[in-house]
Amino acid sequence: MLAPAMAEVAAESLAGGRARAARTVLNQVVLPGEELLLPEQEDAEGPGGGGERPLRLNAGVRSRVRVVCGPGLRRCGDRLLVTKCGRLRHKEPGSGSGSGGGVYWVDSQQKRYVPVKGDHVIGIVTAKSGDIFKVDVGGSEPASLSYLAFEGATKRNRPNVQVGDLIYGQFVVANKDMEPEMVCIDSCGRANGMGVIGHDGLLFKVTLGLIRKLLAPDCEIIQEVGKLYPLEIVFGMNGRIWVKAKTIQQTLILANILEACEHMTTDQRKQIFSRLAES
Repeated sequence: MLAPAMAEVAAESLAGGRARAARTVLNQVVLPGEELLLPEQEDAEGPGGGGERPLRLNAGVRSRVRVVCGPGLRRCGDRLLVTKCGRLRHKEPGSGSGSGGGVYWVDSQQKRYVPVKGDHVIGIVTAKSGDIFKVDVGGSEPASLSYLAFEGATKRNRPNVQVGDLIYGQFVVANKDMEPEMVCIDSCGRANGMGVIGHDGLLFKVTLGLIRKLLAPDCEIIQEVGKLYPLEIVFGMNGRIWVKAKTIQQTLILANILEACEHMTTDQRKQIFSRLAES
């Protein structure tokens, strides 16, 4: 839940009917329906330099702004609208990306997953209908998975997939008007780590924000966890984590640590890891 003061500020801004400049609301609460404004980023001699304008993702030839929309933001024509309640975040573009606008997203504690094309997820096979498997991915409806969507699968060489198995794959079709479809091969026809996950191990669910945090390139949590015990771990963008260690006790310890990392500070996490390393 939002703090009362933060909620009032966000509600007043939304009620005013005017778009807010993104640079003034970074790390602040935004509400669904708000429109974002970004600084003009054209050549110095171009018109409107330094002014505010609605974020245009399909800008003309003169504009050199390249903005990547992350979770919580939606393209609506030439505008960018907020679709989730949370804090607006921004990441500057890399040194070799030119004069881009960077990446914008809304950091929210959402638990319900909405399928997105290209996302790697962990699903549970719930049924088999002909040549199609139905996979529970935590969305509003199950995803479909063809038996030919595995490496080396043919009509004679069918994969050994049973109801109840865990599947790690990626979405190739995901939109609001069609049933999501997933595969267990990449563009080259290779499994590349995807397929049926082992029957051992533990599957648990966390928030989508924690998954994005653990998969960030600069995240130190996974490196610290890997130093404790030898383990196998799989992350799904749908908020599911599968982990396996040598013993059941180690597996449960790792699962509890990953779940608690969402609400711990860096110092608290280091203290826990040091205690476990000593024991």
